[in-house]
Amino acid sequence: MHVLVVDDQPLNCTLLKVMLEQQNYQVSVASNGVEALAILDQQSIDIVLLDVIMPIMDGYETAAKIKLHHNEVHLPIIFITSLDDQSSIERCLEVGGDDFIHKPFDKVILTAKIKAHSRTRKLSLKTHEQNKLLEYHYNQTEREHEIVEHIFNNALENQHQFTDNIDFHLSPASMFNGDMCLVGQSPIGSLYCMLGDFTGHGLAAAVGAMPASKVFYTMVNKGMAVSDIAAEVNAVLAQLLPGHMFCAATIIELSSSGKSVSAWLGGLPDAYLIDQQGKVLRTLESQHMALGILERDEFERELVHFEVDKSMRLVLATDGIIETTNAQDEFFGEQRFIQTLASKRKVTSHDVISQVTQFAHGSEQQDDLSLVLFNCVAIPPLAEEQEPYSKLPFNFSLTLNSRQIKQTDPVLEIVEVITQVGGLKAHRSDIFLLLSEAYNNALDHGVLGLDSEIKNKEDGFIEYYQLREATLAKLVDALIIVDMRYCPDTLSLYFTICDSGNGFASMDSTANSNNREHGRGLSILEEIAEQVTYNASGNQIEMCYKLQPQQS
Repeated sequence: MHVLVVDDQPLNCTLLKVMLEQQNYQVSVASNGVEALAILDQQSIDIVLLDVIMPIMDGYETAAKIKLHHNEVHLPIIFITSLDDQSSIERCLEVGGDDFIHKPFDKVILTAKIKAHSRTRKLSLKTHEQNKLLEYHYNQTEREHEIVEHIFNNALENQHQFTDNIDFHLSPASMFNGDMCLVGQSPIGSLYCMLGDFTGHGLAAAVGAMPASKVFYTMVNKGMAVSDIAAEVNAVLAQLLPGHMFCAATIIELSSSGKSVSAWLGGLPDAYLIDQQGKVLRTLESQHMALGILERDEFERELVHFEVDKSMRLVLATDGIIETTNAQDEFFGEQRFIQTLASKRKVTSHDVISQVTQFAHGSEQQDDLSLVLFNCVAIPPLAEEQEPYSKLPFNFSLTLNSRQIKQTDPVLEIVEVITQVGGLKAHRSDIFLLLSEAYNNALDHGVLGLDSEIKNKEDGFIEYYQLREATLAKLVDALIIVDMRYCPDTLSLYFTICDSGNGFASMDSTANSNNREHGRGLSILEEIAEQVTYNASGNQIEMCYKLQPQQS
């Protein structure tokens, strides 16, 4: 422990210094408050022994400034004084004093008090370090959730483009939704909707939404039949998901005229065709097993076809609706659901969910609640043009020094700036991933020189992030440079991220070496970018990202 003795009497300083050094304490000495504050700014002090009456700056003023400027970790202040009146003692406590030692000094009492406050100081230091580590892990988790949520929102955002046809509600039981509602329009104008419910809820359930949505939108854009879409989604999920996971789903196609429907029904509760008053005109029961269970050659492709008109609505819901329970453990059930649909003319999803919530009467939501009211009206033609790409070249450059690297995470702000350029907003998700992975690689493995192999050890992740935090706190004379160039002639984005680190440990340029030296996330870059290259030193990455013409 490092003790700072502050007293204007050299004899007192010498006496305390000798007594404390005999107990193996490190001791620094100051003759007034100004000197004491200077030492505290330059050295790590654990306990302050502070005289009250001193020239230039007395103990009262000094104690107040110490508590103000060194408050991250508890720093004990023990006043050394010959004053024994009550008002002086009260003032010492008011300005931040933690204890007293009266002159002349008693070695036994001094030693006991130093030991007692040493324990408090050590505990405070340990707590502070743990809090910093917890804060870092919390921020990392929040960042990961932010990335995942950003990707999900961009992948599943089409529902809001067809408000005349679709009124929907999705409310997850946890942060991430295990239900998904996908909507897309084919080149010939038909409107497709897929409501899916993955096993369980939360992030584990939500991960299946990404491959399913990719297949759905790709095949809708090609104008494929509902049966083909269902078969392909089933094949992908059967290959990717573990055996205990699957996706109950209903997939429908409404013709562009709004007069006919084709539906594939696999595992969700009954769907209903209702009129404007909510009367059930037809019940559509599930005919197939959920997606992701059967092999391709076992899959059943049969559809249901029926005619509709503009007065009709299709109702799709996941089992979270009918399986909602109240305080008496009663289910909301199918009958209440049907009654709710008929409770008012042109009932909305908000009306239905309000009834479900009222029935639960404050009971905790156990499952994701998802509902789609699909109006069978003609679909407006596709918009003929999207936001055009800017015809002006655009350059962006950012240089971060050590202080800025410690205090900021620039990726989101950079993405916000870049996506203001005409046409680039549609590529926000890819741009975010490219910059995020490349910047984190430059920081962790370039500037900080961390080795990902640490994570392979037992408790390796904890050791890795503790080392990262400690190394980042000591960082000096470091730079990370981010350059971006937009070329309208080739519809390309060029990114360069350079760091002041030592680069690759070896000159092996294979993909395996890149993954080993720069982290597993770099494989994502090669999947998204047209080209990824590194300089000879290994401390600079260049990426070329091609902007594909938007669908028209």
